[in-house]
Amino acid sequence: MKRVLALLFILSTGSIFAENVIIAVINNSAITFKSLENSLLNAISKEHKADIVHQRINDILQLQKAKELNIEASINDINLALLEISKSNNISLEQLQTYPEFLSLETEVSEKISILNLQRYITRNINIPESEALNICSKEPSNINIKQIKVAQIIISKVESGSQNDQDMAIKEFLNKLSKHISKGASFEAFAKLHSQHPSYANGGTTDWIEVNNPTLVMLDSLKANEVSKIYLTEFGFAIAIKLEERFVSSNLKKCKEKLIYLSAEKFYSNWVESLREEAYIKIYHDLL
Repeated sequence: MKRVLALLFILSTGSIFAENVIIAVINNSAITFKSLENSLLNAISKEHKADIVHQRINDILQLQKAKELNIEASINDINLALLEISKSNNISLEQLQTYPEFLSLETEVSEKISILNLQRYITRNINIPESEALNICSKEPSNINIKQIKVAQIIISKVESGSQNDQDMAIKEFLNKLSKHISKGASFEAFAKLHSQHPSYANGGTTDWIEVNNPTLVMLDSLKANEVSKIYLTEFGFAIAIKLEERFVSSNLKKCKEKLIYLSAEKFYSNWVESLREEAYIKIYHDLL
């Protein structure tokens, strides 16, 4: 009887050992069979099991990098995410915390937030030039076109004067003088570089493309070639302007550009994760899968 019990104990511990056997090593971390048990048992092929292990390796490499960069999920972010999960399931956070699976859920939430933080950090400078976005997105069908204009402005916020009322009058008088000189042939660009008090002075007061969506922009859009606008108020001060260019763009341009940036960032990040793999020590025990 003792021999039978001993045999059963050996078989039992052998089963536990098998479940906790290391199936992959990544740098100074390991993946056990137990940690991926559910996914591996539901895998439909050896290749499917290998894919599951490779994905977990990618996750571990990203988590290691997030820790290295000190951008791991904060306790506050984890708690807020768990609170949202409890609300979506119509239970309190306290009730959620009593569930047997809570610790594994908390770990999963922490890992996902950490990886998301890393994705945002690595792709933070990804952008698409306006010209490239316009070229690609203009080929997409759209029933509505939006008019945009580009103008050059001279913006004055302060001149030598006394009271605020005198200040406003002095600015307008100065802009009127500039306007008369420009109307007689003086260079708007040169005056903008010399007198404008807005950072755009460096490129002659030229703006980015602006959607015509308010009375001031409608007024600027109506200007003829080289015609100087009347004085108008901006958040930076009083201004005069000339209209440089106009164009019509798809109403889906912004959404299309966001999609292009997302796809570009996704590709960049995927290649970056691949470079993490190339620099890491990775060993997979395929015979144990």
